[in-house]
Amino acid sequence: MFPFLKFSFNNKRLLAVALLGFSSGLPLFLIGSTLQAWFTESHVSLTTIGLLSFVGIPYTLKFIWAPLLDYFSIPKLGLRRGWILCMQAGLVIVLCVLATMQPGVSAFSMFIVALVIAFLSASQDIAIDAYRTEILQPEERGLGSAYAIFTYRIAMLMAGGVALIVADYIGFSFTYYLMAMILLIIMIVTIQLPAVAEYPIATHHFLKTARAAFIDLWQRETIIAALLFLLFYKFGDALLGQLLTNFFLHGLGFSLTTIGFAYKVVGFTATVLGVLIGGIVLTRWQIYRALLVFGLLQAFSNFMFVVLAAVGKNLALMMLTVFIENGCSGLSTAALLAWMMSYCRHPFTASQFALLSAVASLGRVLLGPVAAFLVNHVGWEALFLWSFFLSFPGLIILYFIKNEAPLYATAMAD
Repeated sequence: MFPFLKFSFNNKRLLAVALLGFSSGLPLFLIGSTLQAWFTESHVSLTTIGLLSFVGIPYTLKFIWAPLLDYFSIPKLGLRRGWILCMQAGLVIVLCVLATMQPGVSAFSMFIVALVIAFLSASQDIAIDAYRTEILQPEERGLGSAYAIFTYRIAMLMAGGVALIVADYIGFSFTYYLMAMILLIIMIVTIQLPAVAEYPIATHHFLKTARAAFIDLWQRETIIAALLFLLFYKFGDALLGQLLTNFFLHGLGFSLTTIGFAYKVVGFTATVLGVLIGGIVLTRWQIYRALLVFGLLQAFSNFMFVVLAAVGKNLALMMLTVFIENGCSGLSTAALLAWMMSYCRHPFTASQFALLSAVASLGRVLLGPVAAFLVNHVGWEALFLWSFFLSFPGLIILYFIKNEAPLYATAMAD
């Protein structure tokens, strides 16, 4: 009756994926909103604070050096676990270095250190994505994705919310030391994680191995359609999310407190429920069915914002809309991650997943100016209507690649 109970806490693979999801999520806000808050409290200029947005660059370019993590193995530690441990050790050290600094004295130096943290964190993500892809059984990938996203969100809440509360009492320096200590504990546990089977490298020349990873993708019969599917599946959702804070604040006139509650409590709860339900459903459904149904739900959740923009300031409707949209986005994200894991092949897991995830994230990177243009010229309702319509191209492309093997790779037999 409840197939997810089959994957209990005795499943070391799922526990490993959950732990590493937390490790992956923790550094992100420590070099993002929390570091911005530290700079702001230290009265650093807005121009300097604006530079902090560039620390996200390594996350978008990680596919460039991902082949290194497919080719070079860490002696005695293994390929995936070895790289994860090395990146975690580097993050602990560099976070401690950051904790010794003060924005009012060395803001630019802190920016450089934050950039190093971003590079280490992005590299850790490459290794963790590859580890998760290789350690999970096909029928566990949906639920494994849900576990990873759940703990990732918990870590983001700790680094972006709890860290600010702690900093208010003991200061930012001690807070960063505390976060480094948490990562150190995770690193100690990582040593005990189950190892994955290691596959022979494709060639004994690094550049040829890197080339082989992308050629393997390019030679797939439906690779162009698959990449377009990845780009467009969350395109409408990405457009929707670009200016939501501005919409709630200036478009509807809600207070910062209300918006904060909507994001931190309602949105977080809905996303967690969405990814967990999505993971459970994926233990029974074929992944094609999940992507199609969840994609349709995602599209119609975007339409809720058209209704909200037309109705105007209405607290109950706003909370309901945020809950539904975040929940449906969580469902579709779980399915998409499961598909990407299924699409990767040994021994190129790190390289291929990094490239696929980069394509999937392009919408979030590119659509900010488009959203601003639409709001300025046609208004909020039109923006959200476009986000609804742009949810369907990905689903149409999905239909044309429905016979691709990975679309049937994660479901248990009914």
